[in-house]
Amino acid sequence: MEVKKISEEISVAPQIAAADLKKIKDAGFRALICNRPDGEAPDQPNFEEIEEAAKKAGLETRFIPISGGMVSDEDVADFSQAMQALPKPVLAYCRTGTRSTTLWSLSQAGKMDTSEILAATQAAGYDMGGVVRRIINNGKTPTDEGDAFFDVVIVGAGAGGVAVAASLKSRKPDLEIALIDPADIHYYQPGFTLVGAGVFKPDITARTMGSLIPKGVHWIKSAVAAFEPANNAVILDGCRVVKYSRLIVTPGLKLDWDAIEGLTDTLGRNGVTSNYRYDLAPYTWKLVQEMKRGRAIFTQPPMPIKCAGAPQKALYLSADHWYRTGVLDNIDVDFRNAGGVLFGVKEYVPALMKYVERYNAALNFFNNLVAVDGAAKKAWFDVAKPDSEKERVEVEFDMMHVCPPQVAPDFIRVSPLADAAGWVDVDKESLRHVTYDNIWALGDVMNAPNAKTAAAARKQAPVVAANIAADIDGKEVAGHYDGYGSCPLTVERGKIVLAEFGYGGKLLPSFPKFVLDGTKPTRAAWILKEKMLPPIYWKAMLKGKEWLAKPEKVTTK
Repeated sequence: MEVKKISEEISVAPQIAAADLKKIKDAGFRALICNRPDGEAPDQPNFEEIEEAAKKAGLETRFIPISGGMVSDEDVADFSQAMQALPKPVLAYCRTGTRSTTLWSLSQAGKMDTSEILAATQAAGYDMGGVVRRIINNGKTPTDEGDAFFDVVIVGAGAGGVAVAASLKSRKPDLEIALIDPADIHYYQPGFTLVGAGVFKPDITARTMGSLIPKGVHWIKSAVAAFEPANNAVILDGCRVVKYSRLIVTPGLKLDWDAIEGLTDTLGRNGVTSNYRYDLAPYTWKLVQEMKRGRAIFTQPPMPIKCAGAPQKALYLSADHWYRTGVLDNIDVDFRNAGGVLFGVKEYVPALMKYVERYNAALNFFNNLVAVDGAAKKAWFDVAKPDSEKERVEVEFDMMHVCPPQVAPDFIRVSPLADAAGWVDVDKESLRHVTYDNIWALGDVMNAPNAKTAAAARKQAPVVAANIAADIDGKEVAGHYDGYGSCPLTVERGKIVLAEFGYGGKLLPSFPKFVLDGTKPTRAAWILKEKMLPPIYWKAMLKGKEWLAKPEKVTTK
């Protein structure tokens, strides 16, 4: 436990444990404020446990949880009231102490000089430069006047963001459009699977962000802290405010590696890998080549996840290499899926099952990875079969490919744009927000019940662009999204089962059956995946060329 003093009245600390309360009391503290929500990490004691130990130690407590994203004005008011009511000195804590320090800094706005606040927090090891604007504004979020204004603001410059910017600019060249994204590199994520199989080199799946921003579109290289949709404002880190007439939200989702105990400590070593990360996909291929015997586990977490076929793609391509090199008989291939089916659209399952049988892969459904000890080569799964008690099982491995749990980004989940599950709440056909009619969303972050794939974003971008252009012109919705998604299931090197489907699992093939039957493994689908889709992505989708992606027009009766 590392306590850092900010003033005579308050100190801050990272996460504490119940066993620390006697030391805290002995150090002279008389009260405790918890600024961390319960359940933020698997090894975190909940507030009830801390509160019980605090009472035994004779300490007063307050619970003011701050969930990621930006500290609200209401949170600051609650913190100020607690500081007034509690006996001093007070110890406030969160995960690292930053949230507690931020709350104190904002609560002192107007009471202390800004320079004094910054000096006190800097001496304690916390940089509050990102909230200087709010401190100067008496601790409140300024949204009445923006630092910049654009006709359209797009949050996120991934596949959906760049594509919709290009599509919208082609329709309305005079629009002032801003893309907000802090990343330097843009990744072609569908290529990671082939990197993990030794087909692609990693560098062909990455390009500099600056080279992809459409001409005439402003790039704001910053992270988003919060949304103020009532004020048509996006608040950036540092509390800069960008205002808009229309907003598009497409920041993707969050790969929640920390949700699995021990995983981040062992990723990239001890035989633990994942094709969901650019820097780890080459390690997958290294492990596959080196493995000659033992157990290889491939995991899939609960839905939703991006590209639901990706975990088993890694299995098929790895097993195919072992099959071709004559070592498959010495390797136990183990697929552990938190769900209850191999693939969600039944028409593709027969072809996939033939490869499961070919590779003699064990299918273990309702198995959710919860912990890993890489050095010991052990993993733990919660098994929750229907009508059975949940049990935890321990499994040894020599290689493990992990698909991490996936959630909406923190700043989305805590925003007014999110539904109860944390995803941006949209109409599934128009992709317009259900509450704010000047906001649209696309890509992995929204709650439409479609597969989260790059192919889905390729179809969604023109729909959003067409509908915003129509809205600007005062017209009705111009296009609708049918839920299209595509998952090229790489069942062996050189063959793919090309799954294409929409809402409700309806098959939506792009080609006639005599050209390409997606329910069967074909060489043609492999050529499409390896040779054609990358240039279509870089040179068409991200350039606003809507090949095989023009929005279906909406007709009124």
